[in-house]
Formats: sequence, structure tokens, C-alpha cells
Amino acid sequence: MLPQLPQLRRDQFDNLEKHTQSGIEFVERYTKFVKERSEIEINYAKQIRNLSKKYQPKKNSKEEEENKYTSCRAFLSTLNELNDYAGQHEVIAENLTSQIITELLRYLTELKAERKSHFHDGRKAQQHIECSWKQLESSKRRFERDCKEADRAQQYFERMDADINVTKADVEKARQQAQMRHQMAADSKSEYSNFLTKFNQEQNEHYYTLIPNIFQKLQEMEERRIERVGVSMKTYAEVDREVLPIVGKCLDGMTKAAESIEPKTDSKQVVESYKSGFEPPGDVEFEDYGPGQSMKRTVSETSLSNSRGEAKERPSGGKSKGKLWPFIKNKNKGSGPEDFSHLPPEQRRKKLQAKIDDLNKDIQKEMDQKDALTKMKGVYEKNPQMGDPASVDPRIVEMAMNIEKLQSEVQKFEGWLAEVEGRLPSKSDPPRRQSGLYETQNSNSSTVANNCAQDRESPDGSYTEEQSSETQVKVAVANTPEFDDEFDDGDEETLPTIGTCKAIYQFEGHNEGTISVTEGELLYVIEEDKGDGWTRVRRNEEEEGYVPTSYVEVFLETNAKDS
Repeated sequence: MLPQLPQLRRDQFDNLEKHTQSGIEFVERYTKFVKERSEIEINYAKQIRNLSKKYQPKKNSKEEEENKYTSCRAFLSTLNELNDYAGQHEVIAENLTSQIITELLRYLTELKAERKSHFHDGRKAQQHIECSWKQLESSKRRFERDCKEADRAQQYFERMDADINVTKADVEKARQQAQMRHQMAADSKSEYSNFLTKFNQEQNEHYYTLIPNIFQKLQEMEERRIERVGVSMKTYAEVDREVLPIVGKCLDGMTKAAESIEPKTDSKQVVESYKSGFEPPGDVEFEDYGPGQSMKRTVSETSLSNSRGEAKERPSGGKSKGKLWPFIKNKNKGSGPEDFSHLPPEQRRKKLQAKIDDLNKDIQKEMDQKDALTKMKGVYEKNPQMGDPASVDPRIVEMAMNIEKLQSEVQKFEGWLAEVEGRLPSKSDPPRRQSGLYETQNSNSSTVANNCAQDRESPDGSYTEEQSSETQVKVAVANTPEFDDEFDDGDEETLPTIGTCKAIYQFEGHNEGTISVTEGELLYVIEEDKGDGWTRVRRNEEEEGYVPTSYVEVFLETNAKDS
């Protein structure tokens, strides 16, 4: 019998098929792992972005107003850096998808097709050698059967030939039958020999050429698969490493923002924002006791329980009569009069100045729109086919009325501002040195009372009937030009730069408060557009003003450099 090598080889083929299938499943499992990691990065980045957005200051809210403090600006910078940090995790997810997941899915398709082809060739070769084996076994059995038949025919002929009772014809017939069987046995032997030679050749080719080639291809395929997995794992690490520099910059930005916090600056801004301008109350006068006289009840002006009725009952001759004190709660908060008279002097001055600035911006906006319509009307007059010049007139008239109305509002608020700053309508008095300030205080106080003293409602609901000594001092100072200049310089604070901008159009800037720019000029941004279409910029330490936002390209910085 021939050895059962084909069966042994087929068993190894089955083992290889199982192993390569497990290799494909491993690649699929690793691909799934990378895909889930990518989804985690995307979800993490989304949550980080939502967190950053959640804590961004809302427009026109208290949080946005608090951004003037360095700690709030540092937190805003941290939120912006956190947003960039989330972007790097999105980059990780994108790179994992494009560089690993997509490539492995494509490679898996090719790997499965190649594996299928190799095992198809192996099964085909296995079937061919098994078919040859069956043919050899069949020819062998046929040769054995024919030999046995020839031996029986020969024995039958010899018996017939030895039997004297058998006719000659029967003997001849037995002899021919034996010869035929011997010929068939010889043919079967020859056929068996041919099949054996053919099978040995095919078996040799099968085990020394075909199968080794298929196994070699499977081995190379498996090595390429392992190498591909290794490359993917290396890429997996590189994807993370590539974003580390930018992540480091984001963290450095957060550190820099934290280091930019200035407690003293923030506390100064709080003082500047909430200082009232009130003077401390004067000393309480001594009242002597006399027969038949009752002593008046003295109420401390520092008391939080100072009521409106008590303030009205104060004697008119007291030094600190009717004084407002900063610790008294403002009952009119949120519903004060138009002239902000319910606020302390300093706060009132700031509110009036801010209102005037807003009105001036509105006037400038209306004037620019009016100029644009005037130019449009001129174009229509030169080219009637482009439009009717008369159609623009109603809008121009409307804007002129709006400008006039806004200018009257500005004059009204400027009058209130002059009142709160202690400026008198007439400035014909000769200038005095500061040394003579307190000498003339008593003489000026009566003028101040006649021109500026009005009944104002205090924050706690009480009323004052005359101005405080602080107001008198301010009026006297206002009449001293040298001191006035010195005071203004100290009070005005240079705004820090919050970015840069580049002029994309030329702007003349003829109106007050604007600044001329040329196309391509670089400037510092000191105030963003607050919805009115204007951005405040600075050319140098002395030149600053507003330009139309649409005329410049703004580049805001995370941490503004103080100008």
C-alpha cells in the first residue's frame, strides 16, 4: 500500500486555514479598537467644546461686563485655549480614521481575497492529487483482478487438457480463454505501471513544487499582515505624538493667561468703577444744654437706617446736613431717572459720559449713512438709468431729522454732565492758581448753590437741599485751568490693545472721534465693535479714534498686550 501522505498534508492545510482566518479576525478586532478610540476622541472633543461654550460670557450680560478684570480675561483665554485643545482631539480622531481605519479596512478586503485565492489553488491541487491517487488505486485493483482471472483460466485449461473425456473443441476453447485472460492481465499491468509512473510524477510535483509554493505565498501573506498591524500600531502612537506640540502650546497659553492675572489692577478697577465721589461726613457739633431747651436727637450719617423723613428733618445749618453715604442701599436700582441723578456723583458722571459717547456713535453712524445716500443720489443724477434721485430724498430727510434729534439729546446729557462735573455756564472768571483754591471757596459756594444745587433724590430715598462741600471744591477746581488739566490727565486711563487690524479700504475720518486710515495700514485695536458698526483703533500713543468695522480686517489676540 502507498503511504497516506496526502491525508497528512491535507490536515496541515486545514491548520493553516484556521490560523490565517484567526489572523484576519485579529486585524478586524484591532480595527474595531481604533474605531472605538476615534469615537471616544470625537465625543471628548465635543464635550470639551460644549463646556467651553457653556462658560463663555453671554452678550450684554454681567459676565461680559466683568471681562475688564484680568482674572475674568484669563478665564476667557483659558476657555479659548480649551476650545483649541478640543480641536486637537478632533485631529486625532480624523487621523486615526484616515491613516489607520480606512487603510486597514481596504487591506482586509485585499487580504481576504488573496487568502481565498491561495486556498483555492491548494484545494485544487489537493483534489487533483487525490484524483490521481484514486485512478492508481483503481488500476491496481483491476490489474490484481485480471491476474487472478488469468490464473484461474490457466488452471481451468490445464484441467481440461488433462481430461481425456473432454473434447478437443472444449480444450481449444479453454486454451483461448486462458490466453485472453493473460492478455488482459498484461494490459492491466501496463496500465497500472503507467498510472503509477504518472502518479509518482504528480505527487512529486505536488509535494515539492505546488504545495510549497502555496505555503510560501501564505507565509508571505501572513508576514505582510503582521507587518501591517505593526505599522498601524506605530501610526497609532504617532497620531498622538503629532498633536503634542500644539497641545503644549494650548497649555502654555493657559499658564500665560493665569500669570497675567493682576490682583492690584483688578482691585483698582473695582475702586474706579464704584467710587461714589462723596465726602466723608463732617464732625457732629456740640449742643449745649440750656434750661427749658430739649436737646436735638443726632442721627449718625453712617447709619444704614437713615430714613427719608429723618433726612428732611435735619436742621439747615448743619455742616453735613442731607449728606448721602455710600453704604445706603439704592432703592431705585434699575429704574432710575434719565439724568442718573439717583447715582453718586462719580458714577453719575461715568453713566452720563457713556450715554454721550453712545449718542455720538449713533450720530456718526447716521451721518455716514446720510453721506452714502447723498453719494448715491449724485450717482443717480449723473446716471438716471441707474435710479431715480428723488427716491433717495425721503430717506435723507429722515436721517437729517434723526441726527438733529440725537444732537439735541447729546446737548441735554452734556448739560447734565457739566452740572455733575461742577462746570459753570460762564467761564469769564480770571484763572487762579491752586494755592488760592480754598481762599475763594466760601465766595464760590453761594454761586454754586444758585447755579447747580437742585433737589436730588439720594440712593436711599432721602433728599438733599444743598450741595456738599465736595461739589463746592470741584467747582472751584473747575475754574482753575491748570488744576483742571492735571486732574483730567490723571483720570483718563489708556485703554490696552486687544488685537490688531489691517485697513482694507481708505477712510477719511472727517468727523469728530474718527481717525483717517489708508488702505493696507496696520493699527492696534483697543475696543471691539459693540454692534454699532464702529471699531476703536490706535495708531500711536496720541492718535486714536473710530473707523467703520467693514473697512478693516480685525485680528483679536487671546492675551492683549498693554499699549
